[in-house]
Amino acid sequence: MMQPTFIPFPELETERLLLRQVILNDAPEVLFLRSDPTILQYLGKEPATSLEEAREFITRITNDLENGDGIAWGIRLKEQPEKLIGNIGFWRMQKEHYRSEIGYVLHPSYWRKGIIKEAMMKVLEYGFNSMGLHSVEARISPANTASAAVLASTGFVREAYFKEDFYFNGKFEDTAVYSILSNLR
Repeated sequence: MMQPTFIPFPELETERLLLRQVILNDAPEVLFLRSDPTILQYLGKEPATSLEEAREFITRITNDLENGDGIAWGIRLKEQPEKLIGNIGFWRMQKEHYRSEIGYVLHPSYWRKGIIKEAMMKVLEYGFNSMGLHSVEARISPANTASAAVLASTGFVREAYFKEDFYFNGKFEDTAVYSILSNLR
């Protein structure tokens, strides 16, 4: 069984990005990422309403990190390392199956600039080579064509389409499931 350890926190770097731990000082940016209607339109989540909720989220991901149950990186541009513009990470880990789900959000000002793809490539490299993951899945709204394109461009394949598999905001929503295997990269 996979036994990931994330202490010390594995900071990652790409050509343009610094991927660092999300900390309590990031609460204002986390609140925006978890409450902006443009970001949430495809996520099926209620918006966060306070800094306290943002801090609670940061505490949850820190606890997951300390317990080896998940890891989330804050996405920052090298030219603005103090500003959190998004996050990406592994959660819903199935350690006995060497599998995890990947999730990500990005401030809309940075959409369509290749940032999520750049971060995802580095995070997948870490997941497969350092954590020992065999497979990674992503669950998205089928309406989120930009996310589907990023997944396809990073080697994910759509494996499933669940019709009306969850209820949110007064209606049933569909989910598309994508995955990638370590030996197919």
